[in-house]
Amino acid sequence: MSQRRPYALAIGGMLAMAAAMGIGRFVYTPILPEMIADLGLSTSVAGFIASANFVGYLVGAVAAAWPAFSSAPRNWLLLALAISAGTTMAMGWGEGLVWQSALRFIGGVASAFVIVCSSTLVLRRLTVADGPLPPAIHFAGVGLGIALSSVAVAILTGADVSWRLAWLTTGAIALTAIPFVAWLIGPTEVENPATPSTTDKPQDPRPLRLVIIAYGLFGFGYVITATFIVTIVREDPALAVIEPWVWLLVGLTAIPSVALWSWLATKVGLLTAFAAACVLEAIGVALSTELPSTLGLALSAALLGGTFMGITALGLTAARNLSGSQPQRAIALATASFALGQAIGPMVAGIMVDQLGSFRPPTLMAAAALMIAMGLSLRAGAAQRRAH
Repeated sequence: MSQRRPYALAIGGMLAMAAAMGIGRFVYTPILPEMIADLGLSTSVAGFIASANFVGYLVGAVAAAWPAFSSAPRNWLLLALAISAGTTMAMGWGEGLVWQSALRFIGGVASAFVIVCSSTLVLRRLTVADGPLPPAIHFAGVGLGIALSSVAVAILTGADVSWRLAWLTTGAIALTAIPFVAWLIGPTEVENPATPSTTDKPQDPRPLRLVIIAYGLFGFGYVITATFIVTIVREDPALAVIEPWVWLLVGLTAIPSVALWSWLATKVGLLTAFAAACVLEAIGVALSTELPSTLGLALSAALLGGTFMGITALGLTAARNLSGSQPQRAIALATASFALGQAIGPMVAGIMVDQLGSFRPPTLMAAAALMIAMGLSLRAGAAQRRAH
């Protein structure tokens, strides 16, 4: 593979992740306060709409592993990108719980296909000799999309335009990525042969089980703050100055996070790095309600953005390494656990906020879930060392 081609593939994957994940999946967060103000949505309804997207992600992640979808991943990638952009734009064309939940569900399915298909096309074509940077570029797309969409929404909100135009505009931005992805991830690449399992010995199932549970708790722990942090800022007039910037900060800190956490994992081990990232993220999540100030929310956003994609990559890599001869099954189980946790999170948080009148209880529960995930990952690491 030429020196240029790994980076072209990585940039193509980055743009795909930016369009479907950074924009299609996460743009709901900065637009939500305007929707609540205009439509009078309760927090539980807002949480239900958010969870519909994550349920769609769960369904899409499972479906993308079916044999029927395993051929022609590039075609499925481009179709999923178009569906993701289309459902994002369509959110501005109507209102109502059924309409918006259905669109977010379909968009969630599409975003799962994008991450599975783009990773299949990009990561399998990158050899070990390419080094860690191209995969990190691929995953950096989520932060890039968050940053771009936050800037777009901030500009539109500052111009006092409707939330409907925000959906249409960000969906159109996502749509423009498709031809570049098609060009950079070409149809004629020859994929690297599958790497055989490094061992034929039976694997101890306990470390993998602990990682899968920890990964689900991480999904629950990050998503409440990731869904409602801009809404939390909007509710406090003293924090109005940082509303346009808080989600941008999440995106900017997410861009280099995978590279940084991957580097740390080479020094201390995957599961130790996973545990450390969970602790930092728990602190960031708790700060969103425990230190309701400009500094507190800025630190919360930076710690959230600086960890959630790193934990995502570390968790999937750990599951793959602990899988023995069945890496696809292990990754599918970890993804399903993660998707279930993040689907439950916004619904639980919305109901608790409506009943208790505060984001503090669900936020502290999310931080506790992340601390439990930290403990489970350390136990998994200890069990793995004993097995060896």
